[in-house]
Amino acid sequence: MDKKQVLLTQKTSLVCLLAGSIPLGFGLPAIASETIQTLSTPIENPLSLETSQATDPSAMAQVTSVSQLSDVRPTDWAFQALQSLVERYGCIVGYPDKTFRGNRAMTRFEFAAGLNACLDRVNELIAAATADLVKKEDLATLQRLQEEFAAELATLRGRVDTLEARTTTLEKQQFSTTTKLSGEVIFSLASAYGAYPGLGNRRSLAAGTTTGGAPGNDANVVFNNRVRLKLLTSFSGKDLLITGLQAYNFGGGLGSALGSPRRDSLSGTLGYADNIFGTASNARLAFEPQFGATNPSNLSGAPGNNNSIGLYKLLYIFPSGIDKLTLFAGTAAEVDDAFPTVVPFYGDGQESISRFGNMNPILRISGGTSGIGLASAAGFIWNISDALDFRALYGSVNASLPANGGLAGGTPLGAGLFGGSYVAAAQLTIKPSPAIDFALNYAHSYHQINILGLGESAVAVGAIPNVGATTPVSLDSVGATAAWRITPKVTLTGFGFYSFVNAVTGPDASTNILSYMGGIHIKDVLTPGSTFGLLFGQPPARDRVSGAASPKPEDTRPYHLEAYFKYKVNDNISVTPGVFVIFNPEGFSGNRTITVPVIRTTFTF
Repeated sequence: MDKKQVLLTQKTSLVCLLAGSIPLGFGLPAIASETIQTLSTPIENPLSLETSQATDPSAMAQVTSVSQLSDVRPTDWAFQALQSLVERYGCIVGYPDKTFRGNRAMTRFEFAAGLNACLDRVNELIAAATADLVKKEDLATLQRLQEEFAAELATLRGRVDTLEARTTTLEKQQFSTTTKLSGEVIFSLASAYGAYPGLGNRRSLAAGTTTGGAPGNDANVVFNNRVRLKLLTSFSGKDLLITGLQAYNFGGGLGSALGSPRRDSLSGTLGYADNIFGTASNARLAFEPQFGATNPSNLSGAPGNNNSIGLYKLLYIFPSGIDKLTLFAGTAAEVDDAFPTVVPFYGDGQESISRFGNMNPILRISGGTSGIGLASAAGFIWNISDALDFRALYGSVNASLPANGGLAGGTPLGAGLFGGSYVAAAQLTIKPSPAIDFALNYAHSYHQINILGLGESAVAVGAIPNVGATTPVSLDSVGATAAWRITPKVTLTGFGFYSFVNAVTGPDASTNILSYMGGIHIKDVLTPGSTFGLLFGQPPARDRVSGAASPKPEDTRPYHLEAYFKYKVNDNISVTPGVFVIFNPEGFSGNRTITVPVIRTTFTF
């Protein structure tokens, strides 16, 4: 008997197994999937990261012992056959999770692949002319099996060749090996009713006094759009560069003079908006930019207005080298990029239709969610545990400008990384149970002019009454937000916000700003993925004033009531009809109630 015949003798167990049934997974290599670490919350909350771990290529390596297969036991009837194939012949591989799944059915194609793996191993042993030899009859049996499955083997090879050709084509034509593109397009129909009547109860916000002013008009139905594209780039698999581009056709912008607001926004048309930008008001849509067509950092045109393309997000997230600590920095960022919003109404393209309903105002302080990436910012994320998350940042509005020219120089918010308006903020997010999320916030900010930077009410401009528009102010703000999922589909949520605003120069003057909200959010209403939201609260309004800032007799509290229904057409399209009502708009008792009906259609890709 020659060496080849002796080699074939030792392959008898292999032939017997091949002639019977071979469990799924026999000889089939698992395919590694490589993923980029990307965003969890919404497209709008990129630093709330969920890590998609790439499958370790070593997990698909050839197993060297049957004991590595967690679901194979010595009592299994095929244990000895598997042990021989794994440990003697090395032509069995398991799944990445170290299982064999021996009870699963298989196709003829899968059998052919397994057979081919063992035949390749036999050929290697023969070519090596080792001391392990088998019988000539067994070799003939293997040859017969190979001939019987020749068609399936040929088909399998053809499929592999086709797949390799397609993969080569995709590699040549793909957009990028490191970048993922996502997008959102919003179309909206909206109007607003309840215009300012011109009866002497509207405040001239620049000076903080009450004047008759010009009456407003109910708004026509308007058709607006906003388009956003996000490029998510990872260079190491553990970092993330976010580049955001946008275009929109919302109006609003700097008036020709203080006291003469533009009327090309819904709030400006009603006559309730601030007298500088013509946009800050209780009657704000969730997806319109805070400052309309004006960039407040330099009083130029806002990037993205009039459907031009502008950069609204540029942020880099990267590991610190310290366990559980992640760093971030960027020149176009906003507070809610870093801090979880907690409320389920968050998502200006998917959930609440109003600016007020989207999040706690503490996350908007200092223009933190202007919609145009107002500030340069840097900070950290410390995932203390599954139940505790602490984040902090420092943001500067005009970090790119070297000189402060004041209003005359077109830089009303100051200049330099530390020389102009800034915000330093922190948030502790607590999850005491899987059903409860709770956030505590603190923010200290400085503004070179008399504003809050919220964009949710006209009192945000001319924040301290009876104080000049160019008076610097400092703010110390606190906030709390909670969400309680009483069932997997029903969430009770709410927030509270309080800010202490003080004049930095001039006479002693200060005011306190209060806001709160409560609501219910229901998922999978009528159809899977559709949601309903109902919320009520008080938009930011003065709670008290002191010093040179004196209250007005007509001061009162505004209230916001909103209901919306997001209907999920499919995975990429949703339609959201809704309406919100403002009682005592801008905090004046004589102002008419505002009603804002909206229909928003959102496309995502």
